[in-house]
Amino acid sequence: MQSRNHKRLTLILLCGVVFMFFFCYMLVPIYNLVCKQFGFNGKSVRSATIPFPEMKVDTSRTIKVDFTTTLHGNIKFKFIPLARHIEIHPGERKLIYFYAENQTGKEITVQAIPSITPMDGARFLKKTECFCFTQQYFFKGEKADMPVYFFIDPAIPKEVKEVTLSYTLFDASGYLKKQKPYTKGRIDL
Repeated sequence: MQSRNHKRLTLILLCGVVFMFFFCYMLVPIYNLVCKQFGFNGKSVRSATIPFPEMKVDTSRTIKVDFTTTLHGNIKFKFIPLARHIEIHPGERKLIYFYAENQTGKEITVQAIPSITPMDGARFLKKTECFCFTQQYFFKGEKADMPVYFFIDPAIPKEVKEVTLSYTLFDASGYLKKQKPYTKGRIDL
């Protein structure tokens, strides 16, 4: 009888370990799915490749959009928004630029990770073109104005009057994507 209880307990513990492993393994995909679905943590609800329908601009209200930047770690880069904030009508499309300058003294690949606050407004800020969609390669001393083309969905709640779009720039040299190298101004046929 006692042997049977030990086998049952062992089976229950083994199932628990397998469940915990599976749960931990699935945590990142579940997190990404929830963020994408609800627009949390700068994840867009729609992909940039899907065309957005024409929408009516709501000129009865404006929303202030602030832009901030941070550098991860001790990366030697100048990375700033060219405009600290703008006023935008919901449904209006805007193009803004961020200035980046490689001050590392070597070639480097960087990746910008967006974050949008408040959470109530994050899912309504839609980026249709953004330097953050891909890794950016910089030559030693290279400077660039990097574009973000976006709009705020007119369905944004009336109580949201200000949104902050923030980017953190990371050194992505150790995490290069397996793709053809891109050189600014070069066209491969």
